[in-house]
Amino acid sequence: MFRKLLPLILLATACSPPNRGENSAICGMTFLASVTRIIELVTLPHMALTEPPDELKSGVVPARVVGYGTTAAATGQADDGSIMVAYQGEGFPATPGFGAALVDDSSEVFRGILIWDKRPPPDDFPRIGIIADANLTMPLIGVRVNWVSVNSERCPLFAHLDTLLAGGQ
Repeated sequence: MFRKLLPLILLATACSPPNRGENSAICGMTFLASVTRIIELVTLPHMALTEPPDELKSGVVPARVVGYGTTAAATGQADDGSIMVAYQGEGFPATPGFGAALVDDSSEVFRGILIWDKRPPPDDFPRIGIIADANLTMPLIGVRVNWVSVNSERCPLFAHLDTLLAGGQ
């Protein structure tokens, strides 16, 4: 029965209106597919960033924990050049995890930070800093991604930062 309904579900998904919100069911499925692809890239050394993107050295950037919505996160640079990110949104993992700064591999544009509750990549994978909430600090890595293959205009991976700063979280 499910096999007969699957084409209808996919058709309804494809025909849904844009901008349904990052927490809609349709965007949730899109997000899970994107996150699955990104987590595969996290362990590939040639996709790793060895230097942090300039946008992380000081300011506010979009960040989200897998399974939660986008929030603004404050960033800064330590004396040693490493990045510090203060996350204040929902869902920060209580167990060890890691954050990944995502950079478009074709334009080298920083896109946002995804946070997982999974074990971090091996110790030899370059770290560019830390991400923390009030209770826990985790490693921050940088990863190049093919942005067009992990982001959808209908369901963007990150909400627009100006919307977040205006209180539209």
